Amino acid sequence: MQYRTFGRTGWQVSEIGYGMWGLAGWTGAERDEVERALDRSIELGCNFFDTAWAYADGLSETILNGTMKRHSDKRLYAATKIPPKNRKWPSKPEFSIDDVFPADYIVEYTEKSLKNLGVETIDLQQFHVWEDGWAERDEWKEAIQKLTKEGKVQAWGVSVNRWEPDNCLNTLRTGLIDAVQVIYNIFDQNPEDHLFPLCRELNVAVIARVPFDEGTLTGTFTKETTFPANDWRSTYFVPENLNSSVDHADALKPLVPAGMSMAEMALRFILSNPDVATTIPGMRKIRNVEANCGSSDGAGLPDALLQELKGHRWDRTPTEWSQ
Repeated sequence: MQYRTFGRTGWQVSEIGYGMWGLAGWTGAERDEVERALDRSIELGCNFFDTAWAYADGLSETILNGTMKRHSDKRLYAATKIPPKNRKWPSKPEFSIDDVFPADYIVEYTEKSLKNLGVETIDLQQFHVWEDGWAERDEWKEAIQKLTKEGKVQAWGVSVNRWEPDNCLNTLRTGLIDAVQVIYNIFDQNPEDHLFPLCRELNVAVIARVPFDEGTLTGTFTKETTFPANDWRSTYFVPENLNSSVDHADALKPLVPAGMSMAEMALRFILSNPDVATTIPGMRKIRNVEANCGSSDGAGLPDALLQELKGHRWDRTPTEWSQ
């Protein structure tokens, strides 16, 4: 496992982190399996874990609590998120911060996460949605400064809405945000335009989420792929999105190097960019942990292939189904 400096925090974090979304509705057997997968990731050098209160109303945080207790001899970094008070993802420009992140609510949910995680200090507390129109409001600034001063949070971050990487630039310029979580992958390359250069300038850490484009970049979907009704992807991969996604993924298949899966190529594309501090694939099974962590060997992708992949950039704009 390779490590990178997490912006101005100075933390040395594994470039393959662990995305802990998707625990709601799991059976007990699956809970055992994910705990074994978490343990295996730590054996392989993973030390950055991204969770959120909204991941099954604190269950994911509680699972991370147990993981950290089992590995109390290791420095593990816990990143979590405050859910929007109105429980609406993504945020919309017309939303008022008073309805989404009022100051007392920021404090309340930080306290909930501290309890769930079983820690005295949260390494990285993030806003689970964001609007750059809120950048100059004082209430959120005062709340996070208070929590930092009290030692309850070490660093703060924002998670940017899907396909809106510029919807945080003024917020980063306040100097109060240490990390930004953004969708970045072979298709979604637009953070390179404005967000990454500003993060370099301000020494803000970048967390690349959705490395596989919700599964498309594993190369396993077809136009006949379906999802259970209780799987959120059943509403995300509507025919308009699924058909186009499969076409874009199929166009990549001739470029996958021999002996490499498309998923590995997708991870290595992200890790070839030094602006990224860590990427956080979701990993439920040990085989996924081993495959994903194996992509972190410092090799990256050849320059010629990276240039070809640049041509597969797919600029999209938010829609009703993009969530």
